[in-house]
Amino acid sequence: MRKDARMQENPLILIVNDDGITAPGLRALTDVVRPMGKVVVVAPESSKSGSSHAVTVHQPLRLDKIHQEPGFEKYGCTGTPVDCVKLAFKVVLGRRPDLLVSGINHGSNSSINILYSGTMAAVFEGAMAGVPSIGFSVLSSRIDADFSAARIWSKRIIRRIMKNGLPEGVCLNVNIPHIPMGQIRGVRVCRQARALWQEDFDVRRDPGGREYYWMKGIFNRISEGDDTDEWALENHYISVVPVHFDFTHYPALDLIRNWDFARETNV
Repeated sequence: MRKDARMQENPLILIVNDDGITAPGLRALTDVVRPMGKVVVVAPESSKSGSSHAVTVHQPLRLDKIHQEPGFEKYGCTGTPVDCVKLAFKVVLGRRPDLLVSGINHGSNSSINILYSGTMAAVFEGAMAGVPSIGFSVLSSRIDADFSAARIWSKRIIRRIMKNGLPEGVCLNVNIPHIPMGQIRGVRVCRQARALWQEDFDVRRDPGGREYYWMKGIFNRISEGDDTDEWALENHYISVVPVHFDFTHYPALDLIRNWDFARETNV
């Protein structure tokens, strides 16, 4: 958890997102972070929402430098958010940055949404490389979402991480209610709620008569209690969930080790 000495002077900060290089949330986060150090933005050229931890392996990746000035660079990438992180580390920066921030995402990444999120996949990629990494989301998918409260709170959270660091392998999933600043009751450090999406598909036809499908769904929360991110957000708190990329369910290890797989002979 020891903070890198460079974080005290002029840290190198990487900004990524999944909504694309022109997303208002990315602009808001860039405005927040630029006074904090040398900032490099590497973001998808178009929206990659819901891409999770996808990487591009069957086609080339391209990088376009969009802007450069002292202390600030901005690149558009044809790939996914994780592609952006990998290219940033190996090609654009030539080293790991001191901090990675992702977002500000348009729409919630609380609860099970973290598994589908390109925003949080970029954060996991940073954490796997040993970089303190944070993902920010606002609970509005509207292109004209109000990021004024998110700007203030994301700045506070980033400043605290720059002072204190994060445990090795741990990153933060931060979700912010889409309400006026004065209505936000504070921050809750909490656990991820258990929930699932109940999907369905609209069946439609294109002008040529071929069927196509448009996914829709209902979000069903399973867990209850006032210690979850869903409860915090419903009650006008910012949710901060410490997460890590080790998916092992440790309590199940001894249980499953006792299963005698060799005796299953009826196969």
